[in-house]
Amino acid sequence: MANLFDLTGKVAVVTGSSRGIGRAIAERLAEHGAKVVVSSRKPDACEPVAAGIRERGGEAMVIPCHIAHKEALQALVDRTVAAWGGIDILVCNAAVNPYLGPAAGASDEVYERVMGANVRSNFWLCNMVLPGMAARGGGSVIIISSIGGLRGSAQLGLYAISKAADMQLARNICVEWGPSNIRANAIAPGLIRTDFARALWEDPALYRKRTKDTPLQRIGEPDEIAGAAVFLASRAGSFMTGQTLVIDGGTTTGTVAGKED
Repeated sequence: MANLFDLTGKVAVVTGSSRGIGRAIAERLAEHGAKVVVSSRKPDACEPVAAGIRERGGEAMVIPCHIAHKEALQALVDRTVAAWGGIDILVCNAAVNPYLGPAAGASDEVYERVMGANVRSNFWLCNMVLPGMAARGGGSVIIISSIGGLRGSAQLGLYAISKAADMQLARNICVEWGPSNIRANAIAPGLIRTDFARALWEDPALYRKRTKDTPLQRIGEPDEIAGAAVFLASRAGSFMTGQTLVIDGGTTTGTVAGKED
């Protein structure tokens, strides 16, 4: 039987893939046969990721990109198409969170930065990629959102708003581009052990507070998100579109019995 997770011959672009969730996704897509573009603002940070993929027998190249700049996103697409002919898998992972506190306290500058990087850049990039993806016969768009987009937050409200918008972006792409055999889904991770979320898991007291109501009683690892991305990119997920896949150890499901305090 053909491997449902085989990505041989597919071209994948992963933004924010020099570390954390993005790096794990890039590595696992390559492991399953995809040619992977490793991308972030700093090429020096991307090179070790691409080199590691190549050392393990995969194909990878580095195309640096500052996602807040439209011309840089277009260059990312154009260079990928020039090198490998097109894009079959797009993973919008890069995001920022420069502000912690009540949403009403966020300056206009912070608002523009968060919404620009987390929503507008994904909107731009998808619109740049989708026509070519359709011409190739279809593909998969995966947007890394957050469980923050599913609930309110006293400290992460602005970030949560941006992540809720990403879920809607996936739904809209699903409707508009489904007839072209393009699937679009979001992944909403809970707390994952990455540098991006280091402040929430490195301190033992914060870690206990954050995990006490999580049924699995721990935080997640980047690979536990990467596996879902492989599923969504491959034939295994070929009938799944317009959805938000929550991967949070059960955090959003309910409180662990006896730990309501």
